[in-house]
Amino acid sequence: MTKIYSLSQLGWTPFFQQQLSLEELSYCIPARLAGQHRGHLDFYSDQGKQRVLTSSLHSSDIPSLTVGDWVLLRDGRIDRVLERVSLFSRRAAGEKVSEQYICANVDTVFITTSLNNDFSLNRIERYLAMVKDAGAQPTVVLTKADLCTDVDACVSQVQSLDPLLIVEAVNALDVGSLAFLKSGCSAGNTVAVMGSSGVGKSTLINGLLGESVQNTASIRDDDDKGRHTTVSRTLHMIPNGGVLLDTPGMRELQLSDCESGVNEAFADVHSLAGQCRFSDCSHQSEKGCAVQNALAQGSLDERRLANYLKLLREQERNGATLAEKRARDRSLSRHYRSSQSEAQRFKRGE
Repeated sequence: MTKIYSLSQLGWTPFFQQQLSLEELSYCIPARLAGQHRGHLDFYSDQGKQRVLTSSLHSSDIPSLTVGDWVLLRDGRIDRVLERVSLFSRRAAGEKVSEQYICANVDTVFITTSLNNDFSLNRIERYLAMVKDAGAQPTVVLTKADLCTDVDACVSQVQSLDPLLIVEAVNALDVGSLAFLKSGCSAGNTVAVMGSSGVGKSTLINGLLGESVQNTASIRDDDDKGRHTTVSRTLHMIPNGGVLLDTPGMRELQLSDCESGVNEAFADVHSLAGQCRFSDCSHQSEKGCAVQNALAQGSLDERRLANYLKLLREQERNGATLAEKRARDRSLSRHYRSSQSEAQRFKRGE
């Protein structure tokens, strides 16, 4: 028998409540998207689990939905999608220009990476930029601590990125080491687990939930890489009342349109950039460059600066490309509507 949860347990807050009219309250059911499948969508509401067939949706609605979304259901169909408090997206991998939604309405993100050859400060900074741009709170979770010979050194490296950043090293197979993370999964709080493929997210989720809901796989011996096991986005209810959202491992995380997130993730570098003599300083060889002065004095790491500049260029390039695509799509949509109107007038003999 499926357990029924209250809306507050599912993450419902006044932010969503104030979007409803009195009329909608009388005939609609607020529900949260818990899983996307090929032929249907699964929702949780205070009336239990509900299923909506994708065949009942307009094709244009399906790409705009993502796990974590709140919708209003009416007679088993989606009446409308509520405004999001946060949205995570990336430029889709490959040559095709498109935006891929990851999840929505998340409060905390466990940025997960393993303490083996996969450990990368550059990758952690990339995730931090995305999380901060979405307005969520990041926690860096270093998995497979039992396989690392110097855990403290790795924790110290990550902590150096931001003194206020929460960093936890865990062995996901040891329930005791997950106590701190579990305390952050409080009732009504939505936590998303993100990271590259094979860093131990599935094992971590099983440990947090206290049961095996995700398949796991051992790392490959030849390159110390984990195997990709999670292939869909799913929402789970944690025993103590929180909401846990799993996402597929991302071998490539292309940032787009998140300059504020990059600047916040690199607050130290961004602050220095504001002290440069010239507002358009490229931080390479200009006179009066505060960034280059910090490098020379050893107060700024060259790796960190290089990654900051790289991510700024990447998000600007991808953001511009996606903006051009959206403009083309809008233009094409207007053309179709105009053509349809013209055809209808022709039929009427106007």
